[in-house]
Amino acid sequence: MALLKSQVGIPTITRASGPVDLAAEARKARLRLYPLTVLYTAYGLGVIGLGLATSRHPMAALGCVAAGVVAWTLVEYLAHRFVLHGPFADGPGWWQRRLHRAFDHLHVEHHARPWDGNHVSGTLKDTGAAVAVVGALSFVAPLGTLPVFWAALVQSYVVEEWIHHSVHYASVYGLTGPYWRSIVRHHAFHHGARGTNVAFGLSSGAWDFVLGTRAGDAARPPSAAHHESALT
Repeated sequence: MALLKSQVGIPTITRASGPVDLAAEARKARLRLYPLTVLYTAYGLGVIGLGLATSRHPMAALGCVAAGVVAWTLVEYLAHRFVLHGPFADGPGWWQRRLHRAFDHLHVEHHARPWDGNHVSGTLKDTGAAVAVVGALSFVAPLGTLPVFWAALVQSYVVEEWIHHSVHYASVYGLTGPYWRSIVRHHAFHHGARGTNVAFGLSSGAWDFVLGTRAGDAARPPSAAHHESALT
């Protein structure tokens, strides 16, 4: 039976009963990400390329691309904070029941077992309908405007999914640069007992800083390796 946020909240980590094969879990997670990555990247880069190549105002089109990238960072933060962490209790109304079925189970298993490759990344099933519908509607505007904005936002989502994947398996991939040390600390604090209501940014902590949910000094212990242990 699926865990529900309206019943159990966001759980703390359930420690594995034995050793965790992180390489195998990373491989499992990658396989879930490949279809989404191929389809959305083909769409995103294709629309952006055509938009920039055919626009009468290429700099304006480039501005729409940049706006899509920035917009995704805010969508990423808001979706993580209010959808993935939001409880959606069942109720008598049609809309309340629908929200409950669609969102109440999301993200709970990921916090319970953050190493589990079945629960690290999103899939086409999770986002495909929204991407397709909004993408189609965007073409009511000129190609170099809303279509390239939405394509850049979708492409940024793909990048964020791979960043999140890599944060959880940083030791598998040998990621030790300054950015990776910082984002591993940031995200592992979020997975800790004190962090479920802070550090919602997945690719950076910028919106956490702006909106008052940064982890603060407690998120910066001596080493990133200490924090990565919270993810495994």
